[in-house]
Amino acid sequence: MAEWTFLTHHARVLLSIARNPAARIRDIAAACGVTERTVQAVVSDLESTGYLSRKREGRRTHYTVHLDGTLRHPAEVDLPVKVLLDLLPRPVAPGEAPADSA
Repeated sequence: MAEWTFLTHHARVLLSIARNPAARIRDIAAACGVTERTVQAVVSDLESTGYLSRKREGRRTHYTVHLDGTLRHPAEVDLPVKVLLDLLPRPVAPGEAPADSA
């Protein structure tokens, strides 16, 4: 049986950038388990379709995720990107308290 996952490369890259807008391509690739070339292609796709924008700040790139954009599949076309990102909170590191427990 072929291996599969619930999230596409596009969803993983967008989620990674939303969590760290100043991340380098290399860091995004490591977080997503894909190559830097794959991340570059996905970032280009996401930028060209309006899901994010990028701006050079010195030697670094800073990304802005456009949370009001809607998901692309016809079944979710009315849902904003923010809903997807809110469903997938940042993983909690060992010994760290979850963000919503104060």
